[in-house]
Amino acid sequence: MDKYVIDTNLLFNMEGRMGIGDKTETIIKNLHQAFGRAKEKILIYMPPSIKEEIESFFENPRQPFLHDFFTAVTIKTPNLSEIMVSSSVMAEFIDECRTRAYRGMNVAEENITKAATDFMGHEELPKKEFQIAVGSIIKSFRERYRNATRTNFIDSQSDFEVIMLAREQEAYLVSTDEGVIRWGRRFGVQEMSSVVFGKKMQEYL
Repeated sequence: MDKYVIDTNLLFNMEGRMGIGDKTETIIKNLHQAFGRAKEKILIYMPPSIKEEIESFFENPRQPFLHDFFTAVTIKTPNLSEIMVSSSVMAEFIDECRTRAYRGMNVAEENITKAATDFMGHEELPKKEFQIAVGSIIKSFRERYRNATRTNFIDSQSDFEVIMLAREQEAYLVSTDEGVIRWGRRFGVQEMSSVVFGKKMQEYL
């Protein structure tokens, strides 16, 4: 029996190209149908943190189609106290955390300098002009900071748990998150692309 651990983005990232729907609700309904028809052949897992993350995208998480979907998925917390991980991988993770923190600091310093330069010589700006000017700087800072600290990296408990659950269950990790995929490889987890997973699910629709 094939086992899969699915990530949140699988339901919301239309660039995943699963071929089973062009919007989240359709994807969820089709996956529920596929999971039901393939229940003797596959097991689908996700940690509670991923379930909660999915629910957070909906104003009403108690909608029937969402409830039905979760009934076809095994919600399980990985036993982190029992899973052994390589000390070399953890050393790499810690080093990258430090490197990304330094990048984030540099981005902050550069944007502070830009703000000071842009406002130099202006004793006072009208409120609207000030809001426009500072808003542009803040937007740039957020985008650059996010890229420096989060892109191609795992930065949440749910990211880590989805990887560890796949490792614990010896399951395929299915995600479109580059950071989750990259660190899943470092932890020695099996993976399957969203495209291939989608094609397999299409067989049951």
